[in-house]
Amino acid sequence: MTSVWKTKVLPGLNKIFDKDGKKAAAVEFLKSFNKEEIDKEIEDKKTELEPKVVETIEASPPEIKGLIKDKKTSKIKKNSAAVTKFLDDLAKIDFPGAKLVSDAVAKSGTTPLSPAIVFILDKVAPFVPAPKEEPKAEPQAAAAAPAEETTTRDVAVEEVKKEEAEPSAAPAEAEAAAPAPAEVVEEKKEEEKPAEAAAPAAEPEKK
Repeated sequence: MTSVWKTKVLPGLNKIFDKDGKKAAAVEFLKSFNKEEIDKEIEDKKTELEPKVVETIEASPPEIKGLIKDKKTSKIKKNSAAVTKFLDDLAKIDFPGAKLVSDAVAKSGTTPLSPAIVFILDKVAPFVPAPKEEPKAEPQAAAAAPAEETTTRDVAVEEVKKEEAEPSAAPAEAEAAAPAPAEVVEEKKEEEKPAEAAAPAAEPEKK
């Protein structure tokens, strides 16, 4: 029963749904697509390929750059024109496997050949240049903040010193204004002498 399905029923269905034979051609291509051989060739030519691949990637549209990061079949189908052009560009720089896949896509389209396209995109991904990091302004701002704090603290310390100096001047003025103890004693003696002199003068009047 299984042999009948494969030999008679399945081929008949394929002819109905694949009138132009594109899917059948894609299946045959995927069977003969030697990934290990292409992988080895890419490794051997890595240094030579890098600048060419980087230039091709940078010249490609954003859709391709997005596909290299997220290789979904739905996205390949949606951006089939961009994918076809990208494969052609890779074929022009002799990227291993790109010419084979590009020719197959021209015959069968991108959707049936998605596995081969994903493989090529996987091999292109390591060549994608890392995004350039912009210099951060945060460290400068952080350095400026402590400087401002130091200035504020210096001003506060100076104000505190002034406040401490002002009260100390007031007692000094009070001490200067107060009479010396010796002067006070002399004044008391002068007050007592007239009192003593008045006492003997009063005694003769009693006699």
